[in-house]
Amino acid sequence: MTRVIHTGDTHLGYRQYHSPERRRDFLEAFRRVARDAVDDDVDAVVHAGDLFHDRRPELPDLLGTLSVLRELDEAGIPFLAIVGNHETKRDAQWLDLFASLDLATRLGDEPVVVGDVALYGLDYVPASRRDDLDYAFDPHDAEFAALVAHGLFEPFDLGEWDAEAILETADVDFDAMLLGDNHKPGIKRADDGTWLTYSGSTERASADEREERGYNLVTFEDGEVTVARRGLPTREFVFVDVELDEGEGHARVHERVAQYDVEDAVAIVTIEGEGEPVAPADVEELLREAGALVARVNDRREIEAEAGGVEVSFADPDEAVRERVREMGLSPAAGTLDEVVRASKVADANVAETVERRVTDLLESGDDSAFDPAPREPSGADDRTRTAADRMADGEDGDGAVTDGEADGTGGAAGGPGRGGTAGSDEENTDPDTDEGSAAESGTSGERAAPNADGQTSWSDYE
Repeated sequence: MTRVIHTGDTHLGYRQYHSPERRRDFLEAFRRVARDAVDDDVDAVVHAGDLFHDRRPELPDLLGTLSVLRELDEAGIPFLAIVGNHETKRDAQWLDLFASLDLATRLGDEPVVVGDVALYGLDYVPASRRDDLDYAFDPHDAEFAALVAHGLFEPFDLGEWDAEAILETADVDFDAMLLGDNHKPGIKRADDGTWLTYSGSTERASADEREERGYNLVTFEDGEVTVARRGLPTREFVFVDVELDEGEGHARVHERVAQYDVEDAVAIVTIEGEGEPVAPADVEELLREAGALVARVNDRREIEAEAGGVEVSFADPDEAVRERVREMGLSPAAGTLDEVVRASKVADANVAETVERRVTDLLESGDDSAFDPAPREPSGADDRTRTAADRMADGEDGDGAVTDGEADGTGGAAGGPGRGGTAGSDEENTDPDTDEGSAAESGTSGERAAPNADGQTSWSDYE
């Protein structure tokens, strides 16, 4: 029997909400995984990418990582890992540094045998380069084989990299694919019986990540692979959802907030409904006075107004902007930056950092075509080139508008962060975590599954 902890998306160094305490939380979650590994005497810790949040981790993040890896090394537990999209560099990777210190092993085409399992690795690869991959892996003579990979894989929701195509093409018959990049845990089975599983992130990198954080315990025994889910104690996120009826406003929000203990927590207030306008700054101040470490307010309501008997929705100018952007013939890179600045759920405070990372990703991917302008349709050749004003002059209504992503040049970035880009992501996301997949697909059911006698939860408990 061989047991390994499958983890990933630790995002060490992420100063979420510009909070040094949150930065420490991400390291502490990684340390808890390592200590669980030592306490349970597992055979290895397998990390599926995005060990760091950024390809330029600062010295405290490197020192913290070294201290955790030394704990594993002293217990004789190997740390096997691949490189994710957040940390990937053009040349040598930080993982190579840890390998040179004999504190980690970078998985690749050659098998690393632990017990009776041969482990292989597939680093994150930008979409523009995936067609060149041959998925050639060296042979092994172990009883089992597992591939550790980073990306948003089909058949999971939001997947854009076909896991089953990899299994069909690979030289090795894999019993499991241990995946990273999607911060939402999940498990599926390929047509050939191979288990596909995401461990999810070890800390909440986005307010959309409401499920408990954790990792997988994977057991290889008697020709079978079993995957069990284990939760991690992390800093509490308090989610206060407020539905305002007509006429309700500030007082109702304050009443709801007062019902929660937010001491030392990240408090997220989400406002929906038909009520009066609410000043987010006042609510955030109330949360801070109650002891919240971080306070954020998301008002998701669409405000409508009447002018001269004509109903005007604030969604209307948004569609006009989207259409104009599509008509500009932006390069994929420019389209990505427009999405981050204008359309994504990246917090305002994180836009500059996210834009810088996206541009660096594209530059270091070596895909120069990402910066080429999209081809423009000749005038009159396609209805897509006509502006909203043109349509109005011709008496057309909004039904003739181009749908998102239909025009050239706005189909997303090649090689951008996954969600996790994006993975979510960090606060981007791309978010796999905004997706409302089924409980069986996502590994969560809204209610926390009860652990069994040894403190772990079977994936079947989530179905």
